[in-house]
Amino acid sequence: MLPAPSTRTVEDNAFPRQFARTRRFTLGVPRRFTVSPDGERVLFVRSVSGVDPRTPLWLYENGEERMLADPATLSGYGDGGGYGDEDGPEPLSEEERTRRERARETATGVVAYATDREARVVAFALGGALWVVRTDGGTPRRIPTAGPVTDPRPSPDGTLVAYVTGGTLRLVRTDGGQDRPLAEPEAPEVTYGLADHTAAESIGRSRGYWWSPSGDALLVARVDTSTVARWYIGDPSDPARPPRSIPYPVAGTANARTTLCVVTVEGGQTPVLLPERAPEEEAPKGLWQDLAFEYVVSAEWESVGPVISLQTRDQRTVWILRADPATGAVEPLSRHTDTHWVEFPAGAPLHTASGVPVLPYVHGDARSIRIGGVPAPAGLHVREVLGAAGERVWFTASEEPTEVHVWSYGPERGFIRVTDEPGVHRAAAGGDTLVLDSGTPDGRRVTVLRGGEPAGRIAVLAEKPLVTPRPVHLVLGERELRTRLHLPSWYERGSGGLPVLLSPYSGPGMQVVTRASAWYTAVCQWFAEQGFAVLATDGRGTPGRGVEWQRAISGDRLTPVLTDQIDALHAAAERYDALDLARVGIRGWSFSGYLAAGAVLHRPDVFHAAVAGAPSADRRLYDTYWEERYLGHPDLQPDAYERSSLPPYAERLTRPLLLVHGLADDNVVPAHTLRLSAALLAAGRPHSVLPLPGTGHLVAEEGVADRLLLRELDFFRKSLGA
Repeated sequence: MLPAPSTRTVEDNAFPRQFARTRRFTLGVPRRFTVSPDGERVLFVRSVSGVDPRTPLWLYENGEERMLADPATLSGYGDGGGYGDEDGPEPLSEEERTRRERARETATGVVAYATDREARVVAFALGGALWVVRTDGGTPRRIPTAGPVTDPRPSPDGTLVAYVTGGTLRLVRTDGGQDRPLAEPEAPEVTYGLADHTAAESIGRSRGYWWSPSGDALLVARVDTSTVARWYIGDPSDPARPPRSIPYPVAGTANARTTLCVVTVEGGQTPVLLPERAPEEEAPKGLWQDLAFEYVVSAEWESVGPVISLQTRDQRTVWILRADPATGAVEPLSRHTDTHWVEFPAGAPLHTASGVPVLPYVHGDARSIRIGGVPAPAGLHVREVLGAAGERVWFTASEEPTEVHVWSYGPERGFIRVTDEPGVHRAAAGGDTLVLDSGTPDGRRVTVLRGGEPAGRIAVLAEKPLVTPRPVHLVLGERELRTRLHLPSWYERGSGGLPVLLSPYSGPGMQVVTRASAWYTAVCQWFAEQGFAVLATDGRGTPGRGVEWQRAISGDRLTPVLTDQIDALHAAAERYDALDLARVGIRGWSFSGYLAAGAVLHRPDVFHAAVAGAPSADRRLYDTYWEERYLGHPDLQPDAYERSSLPPYAERLTRPLLLVHGLADDNVVPAHTLRLSAALLAAGRPHSVLPLPGTGHLVAEEGVADRLLLRELDFFRKSLGA
């Protein structure tokens, strides 16, 4: 744990302790909703309180919630009766630990589950053991398995459960009989039924197998990492513990090879005959062109058979294919090309119960969808295809980038916007039931609608932050930059300038400037209450603003993003005299940690101090999919990588810089910070480095997350004279 500063008041410490104790206010929030096809049952997971990470499986039915499976009462959980590493309250296999790291999972217990077609049979893993429970009565039953279980999924009729253990895809009956392998790895570097690192971390595909609607076969991913470079992630604070070996495909190196096969429940295998390359005459030209289909972006097996999205290594071509499960032959459903990269809304493509396709396309500057050939309304930026209930398709979309709303499409009524309240909304549907998960300025709310009318609520047990976010939403500059400004609740306009703290993310993966209250708005307000004017801006490269907005960072991942932060800062200062431009700091983690370090290196005239957490400082050290999308191949476009990396500019540092990194981080590995620190040392530039032993990419545990906030506060108080 980090040492607690000795000069803090109770008021300073209270919020950081709450922030860590609540795992960033995620505990007690219901999630992973599944609605039965008849709309009668809603399944979800939610920890037992806002401060207890123990997570049961819940059922909402007839207007009431009841607990289906409580990990505290299940034999073998937390008492050494599970599988895998027995040194903690919940033993996890390496496969399950990796899955949770990719999902940034911080809770314990039933954190994932899957159901049969009717949502009557539920399977989940707990401590490596397989459990099954019915929603129509009975207690959870532990099913004996061949090893620790990852990603168990019942067959559509609920009689079988598939699961992965040791890289083998296996099948067992829900009554516990006939456990048998379906697909076994031929070599140590081969797995069946799991997503590879790039798919799970960067593409967003977490699954590695899919049941057929009839339950007689599965579409299965085979991953071979034998050609992928291996990295070793250890814990220097525990030299007796061996490092973990992980295949990590850095930019310009070999990817894992993913192929697909159809496996019957009797064990027969039919390879899916995926194309190896896109035809050169159909592909967009560019400085770098690699037409090998190396990425399985998505897969599904619904009404029309197995449907697979393949993407080329250069990401400029995507084919959506339908496979014949009997022969493995494929036929194209659609082909997509782009001069920069092809990117679909999450959840697309999809097919309704009758086989109507929901296909992605670009409409003007917006990523959109067509449903059976009918395009979504002009001006909508489609964020995610949520699913289909019968012939009705549900999706989320934005007209204003700070808001995300739920929409539906049905053949009779067409496109309908379901939500009106400002915020970020998602949903799950089944029958005529819609579970609406709404993040609003006042917090989180989950509403159950039947036939379009409110029918109940699912309780949100999350703690309310000790500081109440008071954001002022601004639209700044010629690029209409969406920005949040947080001032202290006690500040009176005209009473003098405050040191400024920029707290953005501004990377391609997420937005932080929305009309929803979230953990980061609470953190910004806490810093404001300590005497700072806090600014967060979503600049170019962030989602929700159109295709060209995202393309603006091609070839240079830093300069346009940094320019937008500076423009927003100056525009806000013109409106609010509370911002003292002579005292400006910037903080961030992951991409924004990279941005923070880059800010003091490249623009010390604007930024006077920075805290850079887990900065992706050397762009050559990040994975193929994410880096090559924006910067191309490092052997052919080395200038783009040099321009976007930080160590080459180490000699420019003249401002206080605190580098922070979790030593167990296998996403942005600690080598990023260590190489930047080494370059700064070689250039004779003083700086500070704070290593976090045993911590991965997400810092949420008590004793670390809280102490880190206080360390940042102390750093900025000293560096900015606050």
